[in-house]
Amino acid sequence: MPTFDRYLLSRLTVLFGFFSLVLISVYWLNRAVILFDQLVGGGQSAMVFLEFTALALPNVIRLVLPVSGFAATVFVINRLTAESELVVVQAMGFSAFRLARPVLVFGLMVTLLVPGLNHFLVPASRTQLAQRQADISGDITARLLTEGRFLHPAAGITFYIREITPQGALNDIFLSDARSPSHRVTYTAKRALVVPDAGGPKLVMFDGMAQTLTLDTQRLSITRFRNTVYDVAGLILSAGPRHRRVEELSTPELLRATPDLLAETGETRTVFLYEAHARIAQPFLSVAGALIGLGALLLGGFSRFGVWRQILLAVTLLIGLQLMDNAMADLARRGPGMWPMVYLAPVAGTLVAIGLLWASQRPRLFKGPRRRGAAA
Repeated sequence: MPTFDRYLLSRLTVLFGFFSLVLISVYWLNRAVILFDQLVGGGQSAMVFLEFTALALPNVIRLVLPVSGFAATVFVINRLTAESELVVVQAMGFSAFRLARPVLVFGLMVTLLVPGLNHFLVPASRTQLAQRQADISGDITARLLTEGRFLHPAAGITFYIREITPQGALNDIFLSDARSPSHRVTYTAKRALVVPDAGGPKLVMFDGMAQTLTLDTQRLSITRFRNTVYDVAGLILSAGPRHRRVEELSTPELLRATPDLLAETGETRTVFLYEAHARIAQPFLSVAGALIGLGALLLGGFSRFGVWRQILLAVTLLIGLQLMDNAMADLARRGPGMWPMVYLAPVAGTLVAIGLLWASQRPRLFKGPRRRGAAA
């Protein structure tokens, strides 16, 4: 590879790593705040929070890499233009298509990173994430053991603990069970323990009373007790075997679309084919984005006022490419024979980039008509 190609490719790679780190961090922090409120605020440990954020990272990286490639290309070409390096290279005879060679290699390098995420890491991480979510939703003990808050672990259930001692005892319990349409029961106790059992965890309450309100007659009955047992395992329904979603299936499974898989997910063959081919087509948006960034910034030549208009054009074209990709995704979901539409956005983006490179070699296209009377 010639010296200039190595130089440009090295700068693109360094900036690509920088922008990827920044964008992933921003997206991860935004997601982490939501997960922290849901998990830690719901009684889960910090390790569970870190596990969930780590499982969400492959999908975040998959979405960020094409954008990082585009941002790195625009930044590097803008820097080369500002420092007149690009002008010197073009004066040496480098055409726009010759300048596109290292950018094309860079785009292909980014493209090669995405399939491993699309076909392997993202489906595996989503499967593990869905399994852990199912485990936590079924962990009634963790959902109940939160002090100082009124909890609603199930419809019609209100639970409150004033204090949880280091030994695991629950002090000052309030439990309201309004699931029955005929009566409501409210338990209060000075102390309680959560005891494991073969049929599920039990809440053993000491020194309290049960108030039963019959709704038809509005009659209140009070029963005092020294100890009683409440089945907290009955607060949740048995989830049964978990069914996978389309996003959790591997690409070969999506392409086969067997009747068993269709029945398990409840989706159609059209959705299966769209998901499989979208995983194949999506990486090539990285090549189109990088070439669009280069082609747009080469338009108009050197200017002392910078290339902000070209940068705005490149961002607008990238947004348009993404909108086109979303529109083609909607079309691809309309029938089993519409899956080729997902490849239209990468192809159209590449063609637009080629058009920009062709136009950048013809500066007369961007010069206005000469005023009459101007000197020859």
